[in-house]
Amino acid sequence: MPSFEVDRRFCGPPQSGNGGYVAGRLASFLEVNGAVAVRLFSPPALGKALEVLAIDGGVGLFDGETTVAQARTVELSIEPPTPPSFADARDAAKRFRGFEDRVFPGCFVCGFERQEGDGLRIFPGDTQADGLFAAPWTPDASLAVEDGGCVGPEFIWAALDCPGAFAFPQPEGKIILLGEMQVEILGDVELGEPCVLTSWKIGQSGRKHTTGSAIYGADGTCRGVAQGVWIEIEPDAVPRD
Repeated sequence: MPSFEVDRRFCGPPQSGNGGYVAGRLASFLEVNGAVAVRLFSPPALGKALEVLAIDGGVGLFDGETTVAQARTVELSIEPPTPPSFADARDAAKRFRGFEDRVFPGCFVCGFERQEGDGLRIFPGDTQADGLFAAPWTPDASLAVEDGGCVGPEFIWAALDCPGAFAFPQPEGKIILLGEMQVEILGDVELGEPCVLTSWKIGQSGRKHTTGSAIYGADGTCRGVAQGVWIEIEPDAVPRD
């Protein structure tokens, strides 16, 4: 049976995998064109073989008897707002609230403690225009698919993940984790290509927050879209050490 390990480089919280990255890895086993939804049920362990098994309607990721995630095909209908320029996205990133919140500073995607070439260093900040958040991103060579040239799809999933977490105010006394992510990749992202990530709030129901995110290439074309569901949880529910 197929399996994969989540290298410690690809953490979100310190002791578990980044949700978007793990979701992208699992989605690849469906081998389909079009949108895929991945629901996360438990934190993906780092440095441990996780099994991929066929389930009714898709594939599942398992840590022994524990269901980590499930993936299935979906129809995704989402209209992203007009993106800012790369320069405006770079300016918005200066207002990234994670610099002050310091919730997961070592996250593979949005961790500001990660170095260039190690983390993605995507810092979405308020564009101060209609609730849109944005960040610049130039992917490095370590993110290439096996035959090189463009960015691996799991890293597109990862890049579309964390921006959604910053598209709504941080709930007081809580932290937020990804519960489900629907993604459709619309085109390749080249290595070294200056990109813009955007995110925006869609809605809220109780402790669940729904957001949209998108990635744009240097020519302004949309290369991928996502809809995420974020869950408020107690801070002590996430191991930090």
